Formats: sequence, C-alpha cells, structure tokens
Amino acid sequence: QVELVESGGGSVQAGGSLRLSCTISVQFTAGYCMGWFRQSPGKEREGVAGIDSSGETSYADSVKGRFSISVDNAKNTLYLHMNSLKPEDTVMYYCAVEGLPPASLVVAVTGANGFGYWGQGTQVSVAS
Repeated sequence: QVELVESGGGSVQAGGSLRLSCTISVQFTAGYCMGWFRQSPGKEREGVAGIDSSGETSYADSVKGRFSISVDNAKNTLYLHMNSLKPEDTVMYYCAVEGLPPASLVVAVTGANGFGYWGQGTQVSVAS
C-alpha cells in the first residue's frame, strides 16, 4: 500500500513563499514519475510541476520561474518550493506518484495521467 502525506500548506501574503512536502511510504526502485497538481472546486485538475527519476522536470507556464520541484530520495519526500506567490495560486495542492518513469513527463503532468497514487491535498491561501 502506497501512502502519500502532504504538508506545508498555509496562508501567506502575496509575494511570500511556502514549501510543500509530500512524504511517500515506499521507495520506487524501477524509476518514478512524481508531480504536484492543484484543483479549485468545480474546475479541472491542473498540472503544476513534475519530476522523473532521470531528473527531468516540467512546469506549467503559470508557475515557471516561481516554483521549483525537487525530490529527496533518501527521505522519500517530494517538495514544491513556491516563491513570489500570487492570490491566484490559492487552491488545494495534491502530490501524485507513479512507480515507473513516464513516456513523456510533459504529457503526464499536463494531463494528470498515469499517476496511480495521490495524496489528500494541502491548502494554500495567498492574500493580496
């Protein structure tokens, strides 16, 4: 059973920073694809950032230059470093993982496809 637990969400002022963490209960030995997604009520899930076991990363245009995704394999933890936060970043954030490298990281993150395991979500609120 793979479990993902997110933490690090909260409330900040515009321009502030947060770091989201996603602790994963297992270590994937055959490669992986990991990502952060966000979703507002009534809207489709949006891919924010992804990283695979080769170290390739992918970002949504809306967060490029502001967000950074990383993984600490020793701690089985995925991170999303969020800087220069904007009010429009206010939403629930979810981490997701799959225990195989993706055919295309960009496609996987953009379409939120191919991820078998999802966390419960952590709320980020950015005040103007």
